[in-house]
Amino acid sequence: MQLEAITWQRMAERLAGHLDEAAAAPGEGAWQRVGIDGAPAAGTGVLAQALADALRPRGRSVLVVPVAGFLRPASLRYEFGREDVDSYLGGWYDTAALWREVFGPTDPGGTGRVLPDLWDPVTDRATRSPYAHLPPGAVVIVHGPLLLGHWFPFDLSVHVRLSPGALARRTGESERWTLPAFARYEADTDPASAADAVVRADDPRHPAWTGIRGTGAGAGDGGG
Repeated sequence: MQLEAITWQRMAERLAGHLDEAAAAPGEGAWQRVGIDGAPAAGTGVLAQALADALRPRGRSVLVVPVAGFLRPASLRYEFGREDVDSYLGGWYDTAALWREVFGPTDPGGTGRVLPDLWDPVTDRATRSPYAHLPPGAVVIVHGPLLLGHWFPFDLSVHVRLSPGALARRTGESERWTLPAFARYEADTDPASAADAVVRADDPRHPAWTGIRGTGAGAGDGGG
C-alpha cells in the first residue's frame, strides 16, 4: 500500500474537491453520504470536522453524525456483560436506526430529514435532538467504529487505520477489552480494502494516506 504524507487539512480539501466533482456528475443523488471509519482511538472526529470545515466555504451544507450518538441502550449493550466482544461487534450500535434516520432520508427521493443522534450513553436516555432538514446538495458525514461491515450506502468512505501496536497504546485501559473486536473487524471486514481511501494515523501529528482510489489522486500524485 503506497502512502503519501499529508496534513489533515490538505486531506480534507482533497476529499471536499472529490465530493464537489462527484456532485456535478449526471445521476448523482440529492445528498452525499461520507463514512469515516476507525476505532475510537483513531480519532475519526478530527477528519470529520476538518472535512466539514472544508466543505462549508464551498457552499455545501454539512451534518456531522457521530456513530456514538446511535448507541443502543445499556440494557441491550450489556446483556451478555460489559466486556463481551461479540456484543460490541454486533449489538452496541443501532444500525437499524442509522438506516432509518440517516440513510433512508438521504436516499434518492428521500425527505432530507435526518436525526443527528438518538441516544446519550452518559445518561442512557434518548437525546431528543431535533431533526435536521438538509437541502439538496448537503453532505452527511458519519464517523466512528465498525462502519464498513453493514453495507451502508456511502458515496465516499475513508478508513483511519492504526497498527495493532498503536491501537493498543492509544486505547485507554478501561477500553482495552475491545482490542480483540477490532482485530476481528480487520480480519473479517478488511476495511482497508473496502474503503475508498485509507489513512495511516499511528502518529496523529503526521498522517499519511493512499489518496482516493480510482480517481488518479493517489499517493505521490503531487496534487493538492
